[in-house]
Amino acid sequence: MALKESLDKFKKQQEMCQTTLSSIKASSKSTPRVTPYNTPANAKSPAPAVKFSSDTERLQHINSIRKAPVGAQIKRVINLLLETRQAFTAEQINEACYVDVKANKAVFDSLSNNLKVYYDGRRFSYKSKHDLKDKGQLLKLIRKFPEGIAVIDLKDAYPSVMDDLQALKAAGEIWLLSNFDSQEDIAYPNDPRVPIKVDDDLKQLFRGIELPRDMIDIEKDLQKNGMKPATNTAKRRAQAQVHGISNKPKQKKKKHEISKRTKLTNSHLPELFKNLS
Repeated sequence: MALKESLDKFKKQQEMCQTTLSSIKASSKSTPRVTPYNTPANAKSPAPAVKFSSDTERLQHINSIRKAPVGAQIKRVINLLLETRQAFTAEQINEACYVDVKANKAVFDSLSNNLKVYYDGRRFSYKSKHDLKDKGQLLKLIRKFPEGIAVIDLKDAYPSVMDDLQALKAAGEIWLLSNFDSQEDIAYPNDPRVPIKVDDDLKQLFRGIELPRDMIDIEKDLQKNGMKPATNTAKRRAQAQVHGISNKPKQKKKKHEISKRTKLTNSHLPELFKNLS
């Protein structure tokens, strides 16, 4: 409220100044200009009037930020902490992104209790899920999760963590695979102390197994071996029949070709009909 009152007062003052300047300009046109006897002929003209438009826009921008919902203000502060990775006091946050944490109790309480924010009683800083600093700590953490760890839980650990993941993958230290259910990347450790060697006979035996042609038969074989198929072809086909959807592939429409018997409506463009059959 104090900011709005100051802004309204500032606008009224600006309007009064503009009115005064207009009246002065009008009177100067009707009254002949008289040079005082003690004024030098080469005296400098008075400085032009100061424009306040830029400052008005800044105040309006600050006012719109502080009137925004609490969630929007929290997001603005968290983005600041994430990008800088520095600790800020409430006053420094106000100067950096115009969110008045000190004056807004709802913003202060929400920010100090946020899972992504660490508050030590004076300063706010970003808190990632895993406290990592470099590639060595990243590899040590991944090796603690032989079943895999989600990349989304690692990507905000420190600014260059994604580059380090790719470097570890290129060096053969880890595997980056996509999870079939969530379509998210999972990081798996590739411990060089446990090398796996597969005999050529076993490779040939694996490649020589002929899979069933029908997907339903493949799903049945998986179930017989105690595995749950990721698909349900029988259910999908039954739903398709209920809705009248055919499982047969659609035939492609024959492409219409131009021949000598085709009626030409663009005869004024002869270059289009060079390859008539």
